[in-house]
Amino acid sequence: MERWLGRHGERLFALFRFVAGVLFAFHGAQKLFGAFGGQVMTSNPLMLAAGIIELAGGLMIAIGLLTSWAAFIASGQMAVAYFTVHQPQGTWPIVNKGELAALYCFAFLFVAARGPGSYSVDALIRGRR
Repeated sequence: MERWLGRHGERLFALFRFVAGVLFAFHGAQKLFGAFGGQVMTSNPLMLAAGIIELAGGLMIAIGLLTSWAAFIASGQMAVAYFTVHQPQGTWPIVNKGELAALYCFAFLFVAARGPGSYSVDALIRGRR
């Protein structure tokens, strides 16, 4: 399997980064605009900040712009969300419904450490220098 999929690693990473970023941005759109069946939460300063990080950060991760910084901030936001919202409801993510926050946290930490990859705006900018 590695021989077959391994040669597509860069494209698959770009797809992973794009899908994770767009899905994360949807959460921001829910909080900021009430889109996708969500509720506007801009009256709460923490939810406003979360919505901005999710929408802007998710889109930046998706297209690969300032990717490591955006992913690192998004990872931190998800860690804060997990420990402030989910963890008080129970120790384990399966119990406290924090699986998505934990998964986003570690997925974005991976993206921050790996960098944007070849298929990104960051790579285009680097190529022009």
